[in-house]
Amino acid sequence: MILAYIDPGSGSILIQVILASCIGGIAVFWQKIKSLFTGKKPEEPKPAEEPKKPE
Repeated sequence: MILAYIDPGSGSILIQVILASCIGGIAVFWQKIKSLFTGKKPEEPKPAEEPKKPE
């Protein structure tokens, strides 16, 4: 029989790590998650145009 004990401090840190990971993942992929529900494609950044050189 294996008995495991997690003291309240360790349990609290574990819960904080799990919640922070979930919230961080949502923040990183927010545009993709938002487009999934709205049906709009996320806007891609347009490449900057190079200035034309006078000839």
